[in-house]
Amino acid sequence: ESNFKRFVEIGRVVLLKSGPFSGKIAVIAEIIDHNRASIDGPTTGVPRQSFPYKHLTLTPLKLSGLPRGAGTKKVRKEIEKEAIVDKWDNSGWAQKLAVALTDFGRC
Repeated sequence: ESNFKRFVEIGRVVLLKSGPFSGKIAVIAEIIDHNRASIDGPTTGVPRQSFPYKHLTLTPLKLSGLPRGAGTKKVRKEIEKEAIVDKWDNSGWAQKLAVALTDFGRC
C-alpha cells in the first residue's frame, strides 16, 4: 500500500503557488512531460497554459469524468457538474487561505 494519496493525473485540481494567478485553482487537462502539465481553470479565471509542477500544489479534489486533452468547454462542464469550486470554497484549506492575514492586517 502506498503512502501517497495525491497523484499528478488528468482531472486533478491544483492550487497555483506563483505567478499572476497565485492562490487560484485549476485542473490538470493534459500531462506534457515530467516537469510540466497543461492546466485550465475556466471558472476561476485561469487561462489554459503550460505550468511547471514545482509551482503547483496538488489538492485532494479530482474530476472523475475528464478525458485526456479535454477542451475548455468540457473542463467547464465537468467543473460545474461536480461543483468543484464550491467544494474548494468550503474546504478548510481554502478557508485558511482566505483568513490568512499579513502583519499589516493584524494592526
